[in-house]
Amino acid sequence: MGGLYAAAGSLASPAQAETSEASPALLEEGSVLYKEGCSSCHGLNLEGVPADSVGKGNPKQNGPSLIGVGAAAVDFQVSTGRMPVGATGQQVVAGRSSYNEEEVAALAAYVASFAPGPAIPSEEDLDTTDASLAEGGELFRTNCAQCHNFAAQGGALSNGTYAPAIDPSRPDHIWEAMLTGPQSMPVFNDTTINPDEKKAIIKYIQNINAAPSPGGAPLGTVGPVSEGLLIWTVGLGALIACSVWLGAKAK
Repeated sequence: MGGLYAAAGSLASPAQAETSEASPALLEEGSVLYKEGCSSCHGLNLEGVPADSVGKGNPKQNGPSLIGVGAAAVDFQVSTGRMPVGATGQQVVAGRSSYNEEEVAALAAYVASFAPGPAIPSEEDLDTTDASLAEGGELFRTNCAQCHNFAAQGGALSNGTYAPAIDPSRPDHIWEAMLTGPQSMPVFNDTTINPDEKKAIIKYIQNINAAPSPGGAPLGTVGPVSEGLLIWTVGLGALIACSVWLGAKAK
């Protein structure tokens, strides 16, 4: 769960700093799953593993401590398939999760039982009915667009990393990413961006993801770059082919 390191070093607000109230059976299931799939990198007691033991001396490939990361970080990393990590690299990519929803919940509850941390958002947290779309757009452009671009399609960062596209992304994953700051992403706790503002941002992202493309194919939603490339490669190529065909026919 290497992408959890940012959450481990952040301070949760009082509203986020919740301990687990899971049942003993759920915690036992989480303990078994953790020891089988996570402890080799993060330690039997969530204490972390030195870099030399995991990444052959590369400090970027160590297994960080998970104490205090909270259920939200575990839910985000595991349910998006980023953890357990299949191969080390500059960035851990999303993929198919190795666990079902019940197993993810058990892992999250087990990790959260060690220390307070950001909690998984509730249905009330994710209810965007009364959220302001205009405010969400302003907040997104101010805090998110620099990395994820204005259309939430992602973009390149430094040192071979990138900000992933937020299309499609589940509302709970967007909330959890803001709370925990996975990998290169900064932490936006409830002091930085309050819950109502988080709802507004989620509503805005859902709106732009659902918006139709006037030209038909979205072409990555990056505007004239992809559109111009399409014209030059397909359009110009078709004109050349047509000219050759007409010339050959005239002979």
